[in-house]
Amino acid sequence: MTQFQEAAAQERAWKFASRDEDDRPSLPEVNSTVKVPHAGSWIRRLIAFLGPGYMISVGYMDPGNWATDIAGGAQFGYTLLAVIMLSNLMAILLQALSARLGIATGRDLAQACRDTYSRPVNLALWFACELAIIACDLAEVIGTAIALQLLFGIPLIGGALITALDAFLLLLLMSKGFRYLEAFVIALLIVIATCFAVQIAAAAPPVAAILGGFIPSPQIVTNHEMLYIAMGIIGATVMPHNLYLHSSIVQTRAYKRTEEGRRDAIKWATIDSTVALMLALFVNAAILIVAAAAFHTSGHSDVAEIGQAYELLSPLLGLGIASTLFAVALLASGLNSTVTATLAGQIVMEGFLRLRIPHWARRLLTRGLAIIPVVFVTAIYGEKGTADLLVLSQVILSMQLPFAVIPLVQFVTNREKMGNFTVSRNIAVLSWVIAAIILLLNFKLLYDTIFG
Repeated sequence: MTQFQEAAAQERAWKFASRDEDDRPSLPEVNSTVKVPHAGSWIRRLIAFLGPGYMISVGYMDPGNWATDIAGGAQFGYTLLAVIMLSNLMAILLQALSARLGIATGRDLAQACRDTYSRPVNLALWFACELAIIACDLAEVIGTAIALQLLFGIPLIGGALITALDAFLLLLLMSKGFRYLEAFVIALLIVIATCFAVQIAAAAPPVAAILGGFIPSPQIVTNHEMLYIAMGIIGATVMPHNLYLHSSIVQTRAYKRTEEGRRDAIKWATIDSTVALMLALFVNAAILIVAAAAFHTSGHSDVAEIGQAYELLSPLLGLGIASTLFAVALLASGLNSTVTATLAGQIVMEGFLRLRIPHWARRLLTRGLAIIPVVFVTAIYGEKGTADLLVLSQVILSMQLPFAVIPLVQFVTNREKMGNFTVSRNIAVLSWVIAAIILLLNFKLLYDTIFG
């Protein structure tokens, strides 16, 4: 057997038993385009793999998080910090599993589902994922529109319509190369983290109260209002479409498609996503801590809207620039989320349906479906309606989580599909426990909503 034939055989060995031999790789235009040094210092190799983790971390600190974190901090103080921490730990494991799936099999999660399940099941999974992406896009539209209103005085409806133009931002960045796209995302993440670091310093929250908030309380489950916000936090933190996205973009690295090369790639990709998600934990916790310190302790527990938070932050914190930093971080968050939601939409559509449409058309389609309810609700109910819609969108995301988590866990625990890259028994048990927790919380929320 020639070296070429051996390499081809190894590549086929890591793929699922696909029904279509001519399947193209995930995101073929950027697949294996980022060079990876196969020798040299560990720092050079780590830097080569840095990027995908920060792109998926964007979804964990998008405008939807702001609404749920602000509402949670204002109403319940530091209590829901435990939910943020636990959901972030769940996200770290799930994203590591997603990266493992993509690297070990050469298939993204959507392609893996299409190869494994029947067409009716795949259509149901695709529909659920599309709902999640639209809900996520809904949060981005509202968040970006609010930021434009706060910074430049643009009406909410006008700001929502302006967000339709962001399709061209992705096109511009993708045309320059995937590394440029990652650099853009990381730069905006630095802006967001810096803005909140300044606000935390100005708020000077009590350390003991913060540490106490990271200890889970039974009240989170027994109090329906608290559970509703907690489910919103989980939905805003563990993003369903991020599992599809991560399994794809880790394949942009030109690692060796051998067992040793894949094992090395999994290690660096896991480090990348873990470090990036710790940044997301800081940002999410910072939003809730600032809300708790500024609003809950001052008797403004009814603050649930981003606009209200903007108006009250500077006078309550005694820092004139606090409100402006808040709005700048919100705008950066909305712009960043735009990029990742677009890519996730493309991956899901191509993976489940093998349907390819231009990026700008996909972006405008998804964004249009998100703009319509925003314009409608804003016109009838005003800013209060958009705030409620923002929290609701995150609960919808949470309800879609099982449709992504269960297939992912099923695949990575299946030795027939993963071979030597099957997760250990302990990780498999922990993964199924997380999936069960998500299901139980969803069922309880549905039951309380219908009968409570």
